[in-house]
Amino acid sequence: MPEILLVLAVILIFFGAKKLPELAKGMGQGIKEFKKATRDVNNELERAIDDQPSHSPPPSQQITEQSAGNETKKDT
Repeated sequence: MPEILLVLAVILIFFGAKKLPELAKGMGQGIKEFKKATRDVNNELERAIDDQPSHSPPPSQQITEQSAGNETKKDT
C-alpha cells in the first residue's frame, strides 16, 4: 500500500494536479479499448471453433498388388 501512495505522489509531482484528470481519462479509455479488443478476439475465436465443419476426411485410395506391381515395372 505505501508503494502505491509513493507512485501516486511522484506522478502528482511530475505531471501536476491539472494533468492528472486528463491522464486518468486517457488510461481509462485505453483500458476500455483493450478489454473490447480482447472480447472481440475471444468472440471471433469461439465463432470460428463453432463454425468448423464436421466432415470426415476423404477416403484414402487402396493400392492393390497388381497396380503396385505395374508401377514398379517399366518398359525400357
